[in-house]
Amino acid sequence: MGYNSGAGNSRSDRERGELSGRRSSWWKWLRPGIGVKRWALVLASGLILTGMGLNLLFHRMALYSRALLGRSPLFPDWVWGLALVGLGTGLGILGLLRMNRALVSPFLRDPDCLADTLYRYRKGAQGPKVVAIGGGHGLATLLRGLKAYTSNITAIVTVADDGGSSGRLRRALGVLPPGDFRNCIAALADDEALMAQLFQYRFPTTGGDVGLDGHSFGNLFITAMAEVTGSFERALMESSRVLAIRGEVLPSTLHNVTLMGDLREETSPEGVRRVAGESTLTEARGVIERVYLEPDDVPAYPRAVRAILEADLVVAGPGSLYTSVLPNLLVREIAQAIAATRALRVYVCNVATQRGETDGYSVGDHIAALERHVGRGLFPIVLANDNFAYADRLPEGVEPPRLTVPPDAAYTLITADLVDPQRPWRHDSEKLARALMRMLEKRR
Repeated sequence: MGYNSGAGNSRSDRERGELSGRRSSWWKWLRPGIGVKRWALVLASGLILTGMGLNLLFHRMALYSRALLGRSPLFPDWVWGLALVGLGTGLGILGLLRMNRALVSPFLRDPDCLADTLYRYRKGAQGPKVVAIGGGHGLATLLRGLKAYTSNITAIVTVADDGGSSGRLRRALGVLPPGDFRNCIAALADDEALMAQLFQYRFPTTGGDVGLDGHSFGNLFITAMAEVTGSFERALMESSRVLAIRGEVLPSTLHNVTLMGDLREETSPEGVRRVAGESTLTEARGVIERVYLEPDDVPAYPRAVRAILEADLVVAGPGSLYTSVLPNLLVREIAQAIAATRALRVYVCNVATQRGETDGYSVGDHIAALERHVGRGLFPIVLANDNFAYADRLPEGVEPPRLTVPPDAAYTLITADLVDPQRPWRHDSEKLARALMRMLEKRR
């Protein structure tokens, strides 16, 4: 009995506390200086005047209206009614607009663009569900174009990066490499202005004992957020909220993995040499035969799997084939989800070969490498660039992939102008996103 009584008292105290909190919250709206009360009063006045005008127009409660207004011998009741309805409606609209502006202005960088902000939000929220898989600059380029069409974007990012600032943080603190996540968050930012630039800022290398040498501010921010929140996924959520991104950025797995590779060397007696680490793989001499994860049985991040299964469009690439795209697909549950989804599945081939990874590759060679690792038919459509007008401006040793595919290919090749004229070794984000959206529209 005593236990039940105590529980009841505790519940009553809690209910009284919640009621008191709600009352306190309502009273806060009456504090001077927040700019809401005056427009709420204007709105209320407009509604009252509109009601009085309607009463006069319909001859209801006319006596009460005349008592408040007095009877004018110059105008009949219906003229007074129309005037009051017009005045009341005008005040109501003014009060509503001003009160809305007072409420939302603290959350807008430019309060004058409220209509544009609402339009973009509604348009993006109604857009297709798109999952983009990869890493590095290629994935960020795709995301930058997609956000013009939809806010329902999920970027699934590799966690195998071990070079540069990300690699140093990974080795020193044991966190997942934040670099590719930082790029994606900045690309999806609603306004790639000051905050996004700050996120991408890289401290200069001084050659001294400064521990910040070569680190990106965004990498440090995500790492610190992971320490504060207690988890890397929560750090991504909070970092994404800071930049107000359109969509979400998820890891393919939360487990610490190492990208391993088998390289064929003509000068080696054994013929094949095994290397460990993404950065080592691209710097080592030899032709990449195979890549795999160590350990190879890591579970996928559940939210990433769910996003793939619920998507309208799943895109792999662009990006480094062996070090950005394949590390995600080698997470077994990610590949299984792609095979099971009803979404349109597209592999985007790079617009240029990559030294140390895909030297001399054609489009068919890219897909053959993909199929050696994850099987045939995972991506029934391949999108490739067909504008080679800027090929002479590519760096030495880099060339556009030839548009050749085997006759028994298990995919359909679609070509379009996708190249960025200013940087012909990369995709143009707008061209790429537009081509993908057209493909999705045709399927629907």
